[in-house]
Amino acid sequence: MHALSREAVTEEPHHTYSSFRVRGKIFVTIPPEETHLHVFVGEEDREQALAMYPHAVEKLFWGSKVLGLRVDLAKATPAVVKALVDKAYETRVRKDAGTRRTRTSRGPRRHARRKRLTTVMPTPQVTKPCTTQPHSTSSAWTGATTRAMPRWN
Repeated sequence: MHALSREAVTEEPHHTYSSFRVRGKIFVTIPPEETHLHVFVGEEDREQALAMYPHAVEKLFWGSKVLGLRVDLAKATPAVVKALVDKAYETRVRKDAGTRRTRTSRGPRRHARRKRLTTVMPTPQVTKPCTTQPHSTSSAWTGATTRAMPRWN
């Protein structure tokens, strides 16, 4: 309920998880067993929470990358859970605001990128000499003799 009280937040399914999103971007997920939740916070907030609440939170990995925190709901107090949800919401809103600024500045870069693709690249220099060697003296299909073909050494 706390996550839904924030501005522009919706609850939507995410595979088998429930997810809370702000403007379509996930900031909290809850697995089906509902014993813990995943909050997606920045590195600084994550390290601070790990230091302050080591009994209730742990790093949330996606492969070898740390994406956020896994909060054990049985061990965390409601105040800690609310604070972490708020941090995840703020992190997501900050990222979203940063993304909008870079989107408006992409226009000229796209044009420049297109220009670069049409640039002619120099051809590589061949370092091996080409010699002419016969492949075959007659053709099995026509019986005609074939001429010597160039072969790379």
